[in-house]
Amino acid sequence: MTNPEIRTANVTIPNGDLQIAAYLAQPATTGQFPAVIVIQEIFGVNAHIREVTERIAKEGYVAIAPAIYQRQAPGFETGYTPEDIKIGRQYKEQTTASQLLSDIQAAIDYLKTLPSVQQQGFGCIGFCFGGHVAYLAATLPGIKATASFYGAGIATLTPGGGAPTIDRTADIKGTLYAFYGTQDASIPKEQVDQIAAELQKHHISHRIFRYNADHGFFCDHRGSYDATAAAESWEEVKELFRQELQPA
Repeated sequence: MTNPEIRTANVTIPNGDLQIAAYLAQPATTGQFPAVIVIQEIFGVNAHIREVTERIAKEGYVAIAPAIYQRQAPGFETGYTPEDIKIGRQYKEQTTASQLLSDIQAAIDYLKTLPSVQQQGFGCIGFCFGGHVAYLAATLPGIKATASFYGAGIATLTPGGGAPTIDRTADIKGTLYAFYGTQDASIPKEQVDQIAAELQKHHISHRIFRYNADHGFFCDHRGSYDATAAAESWEEVKELFRQELQPA
């Protein structure tokens, strides 16, 4: 149920000695709600990611966006200039899959402590580098629904090195929706086909969506924004979370 009344807060997620900054948005009404983890692009938990977090909360979820660059650059957020992209990529190169998974698990553990959060399973949505990280996060036992937007490199690499993330596909526990732009030079069609085939091979509940759009089509702060693709994919995300996370 859509409810425009939400409340937001900047919070801290403990993960051992690391304190992860995060942006939390949730319905203003009392009750218990499913929860969704929002995973940033390379640009940090910036205005766009905070807006997505709020949009999800308005749909009746507790949504949290942890700073996945907490180790590399606490407080980092930026825009979309070539220089911003260069810096964001530098921080991305310093991340590792094990640390990212640890931080997302810490976010799940934090959500479980909130009285407003249902405990039956969690959703995850990520964009750009966060789309790749969301595919990783889908292997965590607590994640029931994952929306992965244009995550480059899933078929070819993993953060920090090692076998590519696609090799973990068999470990995905819930349902995964993946969204790609056919004009996205960073994710060739062959790689999308490879991901689709691997999901099929391991009998993972999934859907693949392809739009005549470029990388970053969901972000209305970017020049590559595509209003039609963004609107259509958002409807699919809402349906995914409704089916997998909302109580019957």
